Amino acid sequence: MNCIVCVASVPDTASVIKLKADGTGIDESGIKWIVSPYDEYALEAALQLTEAKGGEVTVVTYGPAGAEPALRDCLARGAHKAVHVLGGEKTLGDSFTIARVLAAAIKGRAHDLVLCGVKGVGTDCSQVGQMLAELLGLPHVAIVTALEVGEGSLAATREVEGGKEKVECPLPALLTCQKGLNEPRYAALKGIMAAKKKPVDKLEVSSLGIQEGADLFYAVARFELPPAKSAGTIIQGENDPAGAAAQLVKLLREEAKAI
Repeated sequence: MNCIVCVASVPDTASVIKLKADGTGIDESGIKWIVSPYDEYALEAALQLTEAKGGEVTVVTYGPAGAEPALRDCLARGAHKAVHVLGGEKTLGDSFTIARVLAAAIKGRAHDLVLCGVKGVGTDCSQVGQMLAELLGLPHVAIVTALEVGEGSLAATREVEGGKEKVECPLPALLTCQKGLNEPRYAALKGIMAAKKKPVDKLEVSSLGIQEGADLFYAVARFELPPAKSAGTIIQGENDPAGAAAQLVKLLREEAKAI
């Protein structure tokens, strides 16, 4: 059972995001970069499958040089191989171009299953996995929360509005993984030390026959923080609940225009 896991390097979800003065991107000083949390569920699923059935886990990322620590983290947790397609500065949030690059990097590599997180934290588009499946010509199941893999086929439970459904499809296939599928493991010290010595296969986008920045699906024009929120109004009503209620209704009608 050979699994390929697509991972993205994203700012730690606890990071305070600041923008560059010119609005062209985020100020990366002081930012800690991590594996996108939803990709951790994909990695854990792949590790569990190969531990049970044999085979290898290959992690693939597309991003600048600073994305390598995310790959090292995956290797420390148990992945066998890592592929780093260098680039991404010109394709931020461009799901289709990201999928094209990943598809080109994956084609020709043996795989029974390709796994992705349901979305990349930050852009939250939830598009790359499905686009990648179509480009690879694979059946796919999105938003997977339970998985059973047999001989030549799988059964995946996925979330749908108001409930869940169970989908069966042949292998090879692609899955996008959701919280609840498993509990991702932490890297042990032994794995961290071993990961430092493991090679990372580095590729240039041009070597895949793709010109980065050409024919973009869409491009980010500018980053802006949301407007600052005004201070809230506190109504003291301990001694006069009826008066507080009347004041609240007045504010809702005259200021908030909610009623």
